[in-house]
Amino acid sequence: MTSPDLRHAMVRVGEVNLHTVIAGQGAPLVLLHGFPQTWWEWRKMIPLLAPHHTIVMPDLRGAGQSDCPQGGYDKASLAADIAGLMHALGHPRYAVCGHDIGGMVGMALAMTRRQAVTHLAILDVPLPGWSRWETLFGDPRVWHFSFHMKENLPERLLYGREYDYVSTFIFDRAFDHGAHALEDIEVFARAFAQPGRTRGGLEWYRAFRKDHADALAWKRERLTMPVLGLGGDGRWGPQIVAILQEFAEDVRGGSIVDCNHWLPEERPRETADALLAFLRGDPSTGVRGA
Repeated sequence: MTSPDLRHAMVRVGEVNLHTVIAGQGAPLVLLHGFPQTWWEWRKMIPLLAPHHTIVMPDLRGAGQSDCPQGGYDKASLAADIAGLMHALGHPRYAVCGHDIGGMVGMALAMTRRQAVTHLAILDVPLPGWSRWETLFGDPRVWHFSFHMKENLPERLLYGREYDYVSTFIFDRAFDHGAHALEDIEVFARAFAQPGRTRGGLEWYRAFRKDHADALAWKRERLTMPVLGLGGDGRWGPQIVAILQEFAEDVRGGSIVDCNHWLPEERPRETADALLAFLRGDPSTGVRGA
């Protein structure tokens, strides 16, 4: 498949410049990356989605080539960044798909911009506001939550070891270790090692207490737009629909088989097919549990 043209832009939104990559044509679809990644997370899905949608892939505040100011890393603020970006690009209504931390941002965006977000897809992440959120910190799969939330120390420990940390972080959460080329790991590690970006990524976690309080208030009125939850069958797939049903009325989805955390890279075709079916309004997404 021919790769679509990629258009890079620096878009000023409030106090920050957001590096944004745009491809394709059609109804707008925002793709929000997770930790410790950048827009490059979506590289395998771009040629699958671009023939059907205008895909907008920003680097979140604190990551990649976007600015990394001192504050504004709670999910409501990150969501406001994305809402401002889409307004600046001339898209009053749009679909949102977020993976990992990007899924948390996507949920905050849908909750706070209910008239703008037409569809919401969440990929393999538990969410602040979930009824089991506070007990989740005892789960060894998320040991990094507490480590990243520690003030100042992680930056000192990770300085000069960014490649070691990023590569281990990714491969420990992979089913298919061949899904990430070493060159791709280097892209993420170099981005993470840029001045301010290590702290920026960690600040996403340090905002969790506020995020949880915000989400508990938001979920008192559940979302009514269609919501898709997908997860790797080796990670959050078996629980993702139940998690999202606490936040939304119309939820579908399930597990992508032979996959762990990195759906866009380990199973791009299956993930893209399920996402496109969902956006078309097909009753089945073609995944386990749908």
